[in-house]
Amino acid sequence: MLREEGLETPLNEFRAEQAWGQLMPPTITNYTTEVQVRGGVMYLKIINAALRQELMMQRSALAARINQHVGAQVIQQIVIR
Repeated sequence: MLREEGLETPLNEFRAEQAWGQLMPPTITNYTTEVQVRGGVMYLKIINAALRQELMMQRSALAARINQHVGAQVIQQIVIR
């Protein structure tokens, strides 16, 4: 029904945004000020430079982990600012 109404993608994007807070430890979420998913791209704003660099190197693993949690191929790319 969701697929027919065109609501499946927005719902999965919302689930992916929520998954960030559920899957990441507080040491990471405390430095995350913005999480948005649009068009298969997750945009993260990280305020700690060292953490930002570490997460940049793990983008593909993070996307796979979030997709697995959501149960759908929602995230194709992660952009970290």
